[in-house]
Amino acid sequence: MKILVFVKQVPDTDDVKLDPKTGNLKREGVQSMINPLDANAIEAAVQLKEKYGGTVAAISMGPPQAEDMLKKALALGCDEAYLLSDRAFGGADTLATAYTLAKAAEKIGDYDLLLFGRHAVDGDTAQTGPATAAYLNVPQITLATSIDVQDGWVICDRNLEGCTQRVKAKLPALVTVCSEINTPRYATPINIMKALKKPRTVWDAAALEADTARTGIPGSPSSTKKVFEPEKRNTDTKYFEGSAEDMAVQFVDMLANEHLV
Repeated sequence: MKILVFVKQVPDTDDVKLDPKTGNLKREGVQSMINPLDANAIEAAVQLKEKYGGTVAAISMGPPQAEDMLKKALALGCDEAYLLSDRAFGGADTLATAYTLAKAAEKIGDYDLLLFGRHAVDGDTAQTGPATAAYLNVPQITLATSIDVQDGWVICDRNLEGCTQRVKAKLPALVTVCSEINTPRYATPINIMKALKKPRTVWDAAALEADTARTGIPGSPSSTKKVFEPEKRNTDTKYFEGSAEDMAVQFVDMLANEHLV
């Protein structure tokens, strides 16, 4: 079984800052990491490989420094890695990103299962996985909290409001996973060393035979009008003392003084 798992490099969520002039994320000097839900997708892929055999390839679209993130994916159990890096890919929205990822999947070929994290923490759209499935014309299952493969079918549980839904799709298929599906393993020192010897490939737009009118900014029908940090509110804390009735009166008086009631 050949599994393709798609991963994204995202800023460390504890160190996200915005440029007040441009509204863009400040990425210089900011630590990056594997998108957390993509780590769940890697773990799901590696567990299936350990259970049924096969190979796992990690694929990411990003700048050259994203190769460091792919090294970690290899240390977590992936067998090979592909980096899609080209200025023509820059500024892509989810549709253009999905087109580029689909071109990579087509070039690799003969895949059985494609795995994505449900969403990326820096965008939270949950659109790239489903759009990639549409480009590849394969069935998709989203929000998976369990995954197994039997007799040419992928079988998943989906936790919905008030119920759990079990669905299956004929392979090849694409699945997006939730964090509940597993707990990603840690990369051991031995596996980190082994990762350095695993194959890594870099493809640009020409290698993918991609139509650059459909990648990056030209291929992105949506755009962000403005990104800004919300104004910080006054966080002064007021304390009330006395009985419950006394504190209730003090609270109502405070609201009245603030013209809130």
